[in-house]
Amino acid sequence: MGIFSDIQNKTSKIAVIGLGYVGLPLALEFAKKYKVLGFDINQKRVDMLNRQEDPSKELSSDAFNGCDITFSANLEELKSCQFYIVAVPTPIDDGKNPDLKPLIGASTTVGKVLKKGDYVVFESTVYPGCTEEDCIPVMEAESGLVFNTDFKVGYSPERINPGDKVNTLTKILKIVSGSDAESLEEIASLYGSIITAGIHKAPSIKVAEAAKIIENTQRDLNISLMNELSLIFDKLNINTYDVIEAAGTKWNFLKFSPGLVGGHCIGVDPYYLTYKATELGLHPRVIAAGRYTNDMMGAHIAQVAIKKLISNDKSIKDAKILILGATFKEDVADIRNSKIVDIVKELQSYSVDVEVVDPRADSEEVFEEYGFHLAPAIGKGYDGVIAAVSHKEYKSFTEDFFKSICHNNAFVLDLKGMYRGQFTDMEYWSL
Repeated sequence: MGIFSDIQNKTSKIAVIGLGYVGLPLALEFAKKYKVLGFDINQKRVDMLNRQEDPSKELSSDAFNGCDITFSANLEELKSCQFYIVAVPTPIDDGKNPDLKPLIGASTTVGKVLKKGDYVVFESTVYPGCTEEDCIPVMEAESGLVFNTDFKVGYSPERINPGDKVNTLTKILKIVSGSDAESLEEIASLYGSIITAGIHKAPSIKVAEAAKIIENTQRDLNISLMNELSLIFDKLNINTYDVIEAAGTKWNFLKFSPGLVGGHCIGVDPYYLTYKATELGLHPRVIAAGRYTNDMMGAHIAQVAIKKLISNDKSIKDAKILILGATFKEDVADIRNSKIVDIVKELQSYSVDVEVVDPRADSEEVFEEYGFHLAPAIGKGYDGVIAAVSHKEYKSFTEDFFKSICHNNAFVLDLKGMYRGQFTDMEYWSL
């Protein structure tokens, strides 16, 4: 009999630590079958969850129904658990280096309650080696227990896609790994009991860590190529989306699009890999070049807007620009690492009056994170509009609508190509 059998019999309990866009869906899915404790150090978040409210606004209150779960910020309650899943954020700091404080904090917390026979699985995205080199020593030091003798560890990278209602948790194939053969089988059995898409058993924790981080690094590089191509095609006066549509008729062409690369995955994970590579004496030029290209796109878009104001004989310091969208991607409420702020800051450095609206984002959260509030509604009298995020609420906007809120001789910068082919009177530009 192993830990999975004990969980099935409800003599052992699962703890999910970190109840954000990754941890909460996982905790609720396990709680449909097993006893679960949802743990988060943010008491306000715990209070919302006890009211069946998802702070990430991804899940409805119905998702909590029929779940054997309690939510807590109390360390004492963690002691009743035997299987710990860590799903805390792994951001970067201002110097674009890995910020492991949440992960080390969670490892310390687990170490304080760890007992013989317990399991710990990490889901947070990290560089290869982080689980074994950074997290396990902390847990050993806090608990006084010996890794692989007294407790087992695994790594199973999250693959949640915020805002995606089709590719949800159970429908995405899950990578699992363990610190030995026994732990791999136990962890695979537990996750396999809720994941209908199947399980892939990685040969080691480090392989599983590496697999996750290159998923997003590959996507980052492909988008950076499209962004660089958009700069070239703009000089050639051809539309990038027209080119992608034409090239996409070939069966093996990969249809990536240009755009702002923010959020807590694609815009962050490559820095974890380059950090580890540099630590090993390697200098990854391709990954770094892709990151540079994607990081400069916000400022580039603002510069395009400034040049259009000048060419339209507008006074820059009296100009007023509307930005549609503040979240890091369409149809989500998450503003973490949103690159919209790069456009805002660059325009404000020229004393442009910038208004940002977003039907999904929270104005106070935006102010706390970036120092500006969202406008309560779309106004009038704009000299330009930057359609930055393709929320479904914006897709029905027409040229007549934009004309109704703008001065004469205004422009629309459409970063996602939402309105391609629809403009005849106003100046239209897209990446």
